[in-house]
Amino acid sequence: MRSLHSFLASTAALGLAALLSQPAFAQEIDLTQGEGDGEEIIVTGSRIASPAVTSVAPVQILDSEAISNSGAVNVQELLLENPAFGTPGLSRTNSAFLTSGAGVATVDLRDLGSDRTLVLIDGRRVVAGLPGSATVDLNVIPTPFIKRVDVLTGGSSSLYGSDAVAGVVNFIYKDDFEGLEINAQSGITEQGDDERYQLNGTWGGNFADDRGNVMVHLGYSKEQGVFSRQRRNTSLDDVDKFFFVTGDPADYSTPVEGALSGFAPQGRFQTENGDFTFDSNNNLIDWTSSGVNGFNRQFYRTIAVPVERYLFATRGHYELTDSVRFFAEGTYANTRASRMIEPFALASDDIFPASGGLVPLETVVGGVTMVNPYVPQEIVDSATDLDGDGLRDYTFARRLSDLSTRNGSSNRDLYRFVVGLDGEVFNDFKWDVSYNYGRTTEAQTSNGQVNVLNFANALRAIEDINDLDQDGNITEVICADATARAQGCVPINLFGFNTITPEAAAYVRAEQTLQTRITQQQVQANLSGELFQLPAGPLGVAIGAEYRRETSQENNDALTNAGLNAGNAIPDTAGSFDVKELYGEVNIPILADTPGFHSLNLRAAGRVSDYSTVGTIYTYNVGGDWEPLEGVRFRGTYARSVRAPNIGELFTGPSQTFPSGISDPCEGITAAGGGDLGDRCRAAPGVMDNINANGSFLVTQLDKQGVSGFNSGNPHLAEEKSTSWTVGAVFAPRHLDGFLRRLQLSVDYFNIGVDDAIVAPPRNFILQQCYNEGVAEFCDLIDRRAGATPVNSSGSLEFVDAPLVNGGKLKVSGIDAVLNWSAPIGAFDGDNLGLRVAYTHLVKGYLTPVPGAAKDAFAGEIGTATDRFTANAVYSVDNVSWSLTGTYIGRSLEDDQIYDPGDPIDTIKIPAEFYLDTQVRVRASDKFEIFFGIDNVLDNDAPNILSGSSFNSTGTDTAADVYDVFGRRYYTGVRLTF
Repeated sequence: MRSLHSFLASTAALGLAALLSQPAFAQEIDLTQGEGDGEEIIVTGSRIASPAVTSVAPVQILDSEAISNSGAVNVQELLLENPAFGTPGLSRTNSAFLTSGAGVATVDLRDLGSDRTLVLIDGRRVVAGLPGSATVDLNVIPTPFIKRVDVLTGGSSSLYGSDAVAGVVNFIYKDDFEGLEINAQSGITEQGDDERYQLNGTWGGNFADDRGNVMVHLGYSKEQGVFSRQRRNTSLDDVDKFFFVTGDPADYSTPVEGALSGFAPQGRFQTENGDFTFDSNNNLIDWTSSGVNGFNRQFYRTIAVPVERYLFATRGHYELTDSVRFFAEGTYANTRASRMIEPFALASDDIFPASGGLVPLETVVGGVTMVNPYVPQEIVDSATDLDGDGLRDYTFARRLSDLSTRNGSSNRDLYRFVVGLDGEVFNDFKWDVSYNYGRTTEAQTSNGQVNVLNFANALRAIEDINDLDQDGNITEVICADATARAQGCVPINLFGFNTITPEAAAYVRAEQTLQTRITQQQVQANLSGELFQLPAGPLGVAIGAEYRRETSQENNDALTNAGLNAGNAIPDTAGSFDVKELYGEVNIPILADTPGFHSLNLRAAGRVSDYSTVGTIYTYNVGGDWEPLEGVRFRGTYARSVRAPNIGELFTGPSQTFPSGISDPCEGITAAGGGDLGDRCRAAPGVMDNINANGSFLVTQLDKQGVSGFNSGNPHLAEEKSTSWTVGAVFAPRHLDGFLRRLQLSVDYFNIGVDDAIVAPPRNFILQQCYNEGVAEFCDLIDRRAGATPVNSSGSLEFVDAPLVNGGKLKVSGIDAVLNWSAPIGAFDGDNLGLRVAYTHLVKGYLTPVPGAAKDAFAGEIGTATDRFTANAVYSVDNVSWSLTGTYIGRSLEDDQIYDPGDPIDTIKIPAEFYLDTQVRVRASDKFEIFFGIDNVLDNDAPNILSGSSFNSTGTDTAADVYDVFGRRYYTGVRLTF
């Protein structure tokens, strides 16, 4: 591995002494006059092309200078510095343990979910990066193409369609780039890991006497990743409890304090009369719960997955006539990510679920009962017949280190093409017509699971009585089943360290594959401009029509479909929908240039959408802004928005799960009494037989462990409905002299509510609604065993299904404040100091999972701290600039669902964090710039999060999607322009 010292040495040799002006930072800029005086532009938050139109909803802007000089490899890193964004659903640091989505980069406004944040490019949709969803993978955005990023708060479905519930992130691309720009950058952490490289070039030029322009971008980036074992604080399971640190994943000679995983490579074997394991010399011993018999999973886990990206993008336009222009753009993005986690932890009930994990150590062959020769005699002697089939049984739990670690790789390809025409008509109107096609495909492979059917055959081992040596001794062990032998069965020995032969490992190993394909087609036509003049200004209007069709499909391998790789059964999913839409918007100037009313405008928009899935839905918004005097503006909006169910929510088939913590309401019910609850329980199949046998309805531990169920989509889902409103003020007195002329301050209150949120109801809630409340729809989701089985009691719960329903409610409210100030300070001729602060205070945030359930507050918890801000100071003089950026995450609390409210606050709070970054940039000439930056200058460690916390990203021992897990890191690079 390349060391920090070699990295810095090479940096010095290159003579790279500096970088980077302002970092990625959310700011608000005045777009009242567009890009230049009188130029007609379309601002995010309105579809009307007019120099007089501003957004009445809060819009924060990330400009091109901040983007190009941030040092970020992925645009996601820039956006997450804005406190308006919540914890990302997917990133490099929280996707290693997922079965899909490794390395995907998403954004989530207001922590309402990535599917409720609409991502656009130039006001047009982008094909999703995850099958069945609307979530866009930001890996596909070519950063040097970006002119600015508009971040709009609040519901905007009337303008942009479904999914714009929390807001909109609109990437505005450059349009007339000329020249050649080459960027090269490398970085590394102070620990010498997570090396990062990026190299990209962007070329653009005019042609045909400047009637046309073409841009081309080629980019490559690579982030190497970090393993948990590479960092001291994540090198062991439950690191907060450990005092002994070892680099060996299975150090059995030196006990450690605390609890390692109980699934050890030598195995644990239980019979009715014994509990066994093996020492490091493979001697059979009694099991004891100690570090000696544990396994350190962290040795194989990942803090950040490695990601490699290739990007090609092009766009161009050509003026066919003075009033008609042809435009086109294309993007190809290839993203490759890999992951590794610890070897599979296999329990015998994964192989024999019907018997509760009982493994017969004997097999009847030709009327003769034969003992598995791999089973140690002491285990054989202690075993009994536990299921009444006449054969002695045992159970086991074993880490399959002899097979391999669990590895996975993902290869995603995105293709996106846009073609269209735009122009002017009727003198004052802009029009455009476009076709947008996008396709995302993914090929994922992974290993480390087992073929359950083959494993079951391999466990039924016997001595081959037909294979004797010269002394008459049996020399070979074979699979008992002749058919399995003919199909290549190899017997397996689980008893002790490294006892599984390569041949047996190959026989039981199961490779997994996942193939996905997502397509999106969008046709849209827009017309906007100024209809006529009113006394206070022009009446602005916009109308448009859109058609969109989306498809998605996921194809798993056959073993995964059937749940025969020691995991839950996962169905293939395929579906599609289309939608036809019409929208309109109007801006009405009421007053202007009168006392107390420098300007007063009203805004309204509406959209009607006809979905092939949920039918016709309507959305609207109204708003206005009032400028009592120049430089002081008040604004507000009220919006009704929607999110139509996505393909995964509608069409995902039943996927089996084995939930824990299920509480049967019928437990303890007797033959009489109990009111309505008792009557409903006794009417269920098998319950009365249980009561008659036991005096009351008895639930055993095996019954509780035997509850299964299916999660699924629901083709009858309706749309989510959102109501949001914002009110705020902007103070930007540019007409004044002195300090205030250079100040811009905006303060906005936002309030977003989502009704009929698509959720899976908790299974205990389903049981309560059925048996306590008598709701038939919930009773239809419950199946009980009509009779007793060898393992489970009569009447016990067998299935409790949880399909998605429109039953949840989300609410979030808060205050955003954005301040910008810039002025020369006179220390040197031509110097300038710029200050920027973005602050968010959460007032309220909660989820109600189903009607009647208690509110689950999330405001103030990890990832949604009550207070967050990012502050930036940039000092520049001549060709040198230096910046400091501070990011504050306020004190946070653990999830209130997992701790006792009576616990001392110190046991559940996470202290506030403050991260400091610094950057220096030197422009040596008009064509050459060098830069150097340090992130996390203070080298803050991420706070330790309890292993049982829902916020703990597996492998990191922290909320890795919230806090910095890399520590201090350095980057440097060059920028060439021609």
